[in-house]
Amino acid sequence: MKNLNSHSIDPKSGYCSKTASFHSLRPQFNLPPENIPLSVASYVLALRSSFNPDSTVLIDSATGHRFTYSDFTRRVNSLASNLHHVIGLKKGDTALVVSPNSVRVPILYVSLLSLGVIVSPANPSSTPSEISRLIGLSKPVTAFVTTATVQNIPSLSREPIVIDSPEFESLMSRPRQKLERVRVSQNDLAAVMYSSGTTGKVKAVMLTHRNFIAIVGSFPWAGGTEGAAEKVMLYTVPYFHMFGFFYCLKSMALNETLVVMERFDMRRMLEAVERFKVTHLAVAPPVVVALVKGGVTEEFDLRSLVGVTCGGAPLGKDAIEAFVDRFPRAQLAQGYGMTETTGGGFRMLSPEEALNWGSCGRLLGSCEAKIVDPETGIGLPPCYLGDSEATSATLVSDGWLMTGDLCYIDKEGYLFVLDRLKELIKYKGYQVAPAELEQLLQSHPDIVDAAVIPYPDEDAGEIPMAFVVKHYHSNIDEAGVKQFIAKQVAPYKKIRRLSFVNSIPKSASGKILRKDLIKTALQQSTLSKL
Repeated sequence: MKNLNSHSIDPKSGYCSKTASFHSLRPQFNLPPENIPLSVASYVLALRSSFNPDSTVLIDSATGHRFTYSDFTRRVNSLASNLHHVIGLKKGDTALVVSPNSVRVPILYVSLLSLGVIVSPANPSSTPSEISRLIGLSKPVTAFVTTATVQNIPSLSREPIVIDSPEFESLMSRPRQKLERVRVSQNDLAAVMYSSGTTGKVKAVMLTHRNFIAIVGSFPWAGGTEGAAEKVMLYTVPYFHMFGFFYCLKSMALNETLVVMERFDMRRMLEAVERFKVTHLAVAPPVVVALVKGGVTEEFDLRSLVGVTCGGAPLGKDAIEAFVDRFPRAQLAQGYGMTETTGGGFRMLSPEEALNWGSCGRLLGSCEAKIVDPETGIGLPPCYLGDSEATSATLVSDGWLMTGDLCYIDKEGYLFVLDRLKELIKYKGYQVAPAELEQLLQSHPDIVDAAVIPYPDEDAGEIPMAFVVKHYHSNIDEAGVKQFIAKQVAPYKKIRRLSFVNSIPKSASGKILRKDLIKTALQQSTLSKL
């Protein structure tokens, strides 16, 4: 944090006119000195050790099997020892992890991180060619896979290790050889995470142990104060994604019980909430929409639910209002971050902050942000819109990370994300944000889900095209959908092309795969001309 006169920083928004940037008004992180050797694994386990050793760390939602902290650390230590002595993994090696969510994955992550091995998690649904590209980026020496994903792994210097096998169970449970503590610097590389690739080629993002220590330490109750106890968490987001990866570490550190569900299924999620008295969910926006529109929630006792964290894409105010009406006891909180920021940036931390519907919360402690004019790059004060043309992995010359999101920060310091700059539709010189139209479409009672893309047009350049999933009993037609939108937006924002579909393609984090929809739309157009 720069040494600035506190009088130059607005006490409500955090805006500093001298630097044209926003500074966090939250307390700074209480972190260990940077020069002390410390892995994020050691940091997480040290925080957890201050709690009851018999507290539950993990629950397998399919079997109901529970792992106490003692069970967890025993397995972590045994696995780390055997991975080093038996498998030959050492500090600085990179290990690819290609697995759906399972109770073995958090154990594996902590074991690898404690050895100083760089963890590189990948989407288990990736094709062999996609896996090959990831391997070309991160250069792993081995891969941890499942029986379902092992066939997608090309040859590496070591044979893949199948984590849902008896052999892997033996690595976690048999008596271990003595393992000397590995000296890991906080600035050593901890993970190579892959960006979503929704607007271009996948990029490998390098993150240090210090990055993860900082994001875990950014929670005000890190270290055992009130607010961390007796939380039962269920994350529907995948653990290979930054959202899930970080939350696994956070839950282990803060004495939270993590309910693990292998693959997302709405009914199974609700069954798990009821059975294990889940208090908090972490979900993508489509799950929030499904909670208030699906009707299946009425079949389950969800009274234990007191908090839902939503991230990965903007959530509309209509969806938030519907959620609050349906679950008045549950706090709905949004956050904003990127793989490049270790998943953090802005976050809601209190019920009062959650009342700012549509916001992603306030800047985390010790952080700084800018909203810049897209043409000049000049920092803008509160209530102005800004964006960036750089890719999410690009740093500009003065050290700022360009996010590529169209955002603004209001006079109270709350961030609002409108859309991705690259996804804006250019209609006759006007800019149309797909997210705005998607949120309006999702507010219609007969529409389950929707996505909007730019469609090429000779006269306008691009027109908004909608893909709509309607309720199976609905009779709404194309004209009805278009009229519904036309009544609520300026003429240039109207939906001018529409296709009804059974589902909207999304990434594992819940982001709409517009590239796939654009390809589908163009193929449909080609076929119609034949």
